[in-house]
Amino acid sequence: MALLTLENVSVAYDNQYILKDFNLNIEKGQLISLLGPSGCGKTTTLRLIAGFLEAKDGRFLFDGKDYTRVPVNKRNFGFVFQSYALFPHMSVFDNVAFGLRLRKVSETEVKQRVEQILDVVSLGGFEKRFPKELSGGQRQRVAIARALVIQPDLLLFDEPLSNLDANLRVNMRVEIRRIQQELGITTVYVSHDQEECFSISDRVAIMNKGVIEQLDDPATIFKYPKTEFIARFIGFNNFITFGERTEQDGEIELRVGGHRFAATHNPGTANANAKKCAMRPDDLIVTTEAQADHETNRLPGTVKISTFLGRSYQYVVETDLGDFTVNQEMETPYKSGQTVHLLFPKDKMVLVD
Repeated sequence: MALLTLENVSVAYDNQYILKDFNLNIEKGQLISLLGPSGCGKTTTLRLIAGFLEAKDGRFLFDGKDYTRVPVNKRNFGFVFQSYALFPHMSVFDNVAFGLRLRKVSETEVKQRVEQILDVVSLGGFEKRFPKELSGGQRQRVAIARALVIQPDLLLFDEPLSNLDANLRVNMRVEIRRIQQELGITTVYVSHDQEECFSISDRVAIMNKGVIEQLDDPATIFKYPKTEFIARFIGFNNFITFGERTEQDGEIELRVGGHRFAATHNPGTANANAKKCAMRPDDLIVTTEAQADHETNRLPGTVKISTFLGRSYQYVVETDLGDFTVNQEMETPYKSGQTVHLLFPKDKMVLVD
């Protein structure tokens, strides 16, 4: 049974629904990320779980109990804010101890638990410093320690790394994953950064307009997006809409404009009627006519733009089915205006809804 369940939940601002009949299940010990563009409802979902918002309809179940109307101060959840929200006039020790003292924990136990959790977040010895004396990454770790020290039943992150520079973000996401796995705490993580979410999550929920379009492990989503929205969001920018689709000998055959393509069955073949194919630029192959002797999955075209990327070249190839973007490593690049052929590996063609 899931530890956390949102069951047909609806949230509205001024009668405009942000979430409607929304459902989500999270297993104990998992780190699940809510990922999507601005306005998709991910932060609303997090604030609903935290208790900062109240559902208009539906139920929120946690560990078998109905939490729908439980006030925020009665939920033993730790929340890490985007802005850290540390008290500037308090030391690191007092910031972390704040929640324990609100709960009337004895000072002996406060000292023991604060020192223990500061060691977990690699801040032992920083107890007497103030927030202004810390780096951005250290302040974020203080915020995490403050959320963890109350021994929460659930840990919530609201875009915690957005204020850090690129290198520090990479280091901090490793730290967050290490801490989460070390403590085995169930975690809900909100971000708009797909690399960040994919690198630390057990499962990722990709949201669009208040709906989860796909909930799966990061590798499956990365390879086999189920919808065109997800494919575009995670970097697929080559699409073909086919007119015909048939299946024969375990393969899917697709036709459009006199061209014939074959695709293999995989977790991304979507529903039985899907006729739109998505491909990443790195999965397409650009070659000369002499090398392109395939009868299927071949498309002639002309190099429109050639761009040097360092390790590889990026080409925009114009065809009668539209323009396609290809990334390919090669010693001698193709030139603009040169006639080429695109090869579509059948195991890389992902059919999307």
